[in-house]
Amino acid sequence: MDQRLLQIVALCLGLIGLFGASAATGMPMWRVTAFIGENIIVFETRWEGLWMNCFHQANIRMQCKVYDSLLILPPDLQAARGLMCCSIALGVLGLLIATMGMQCTVCIQDNDHTKGIILAIAGCILIVACLCVLIPVSWTAHVIIRDFYNPLLLDAQRRELGEALYIGWVSSGVMFASGIMICRQC
Repeated sequence: MDQRLLQIVALCLGLIGLFGASAATGMPMWRVTAFIGENIIVFETRWEGLWMNCFHQANIRMQCKVYDSLLILPPDLQAARGLMCCSIALGVLGLLIATMGMQCTVCIQDNDHTKGIILAIAGCILIVACLCVLIPVSWTAHVIIRDFYNPLLLDAQRRELGEALYIGWVSSGVMFASGIMICRQC
């Protein structure tokens, strides 16, 4: 395959990973709680995210409330806030640097060695961005699974994995693939 085409594909994968990381950061669905009564009808669903809590009751619209204080959050979500924001910033930086090092751009002309170094740096930055998504998503999933099987917790305190975690895992994998593809171009 042509090297230019591979670089464009890697850049597109990086953009997809960046959009996924941004979506996972903004979604309030990191932890999901379904309050189930005596029967199997779900009366209320609660979503916990990095920035807000949302409640959806049966036949009533969803209500969201932004966290009043950072101290309300458990340690895994506090760390997730910072790491996810770092991931987005690193992803943008990595993609901008990769754009400068691509063969189809004219930012640095007639110097393939310099473009190769720039692509290697951009690929490494994207891999670090991937880790900044993977760590908080996996840590939060670990806490949810650990608490789910804790016999000391009530059923109302048990939470399930939210959709944002799955989006985070996929976007982390896509960013990793993008970083590896860009690193291999140097």
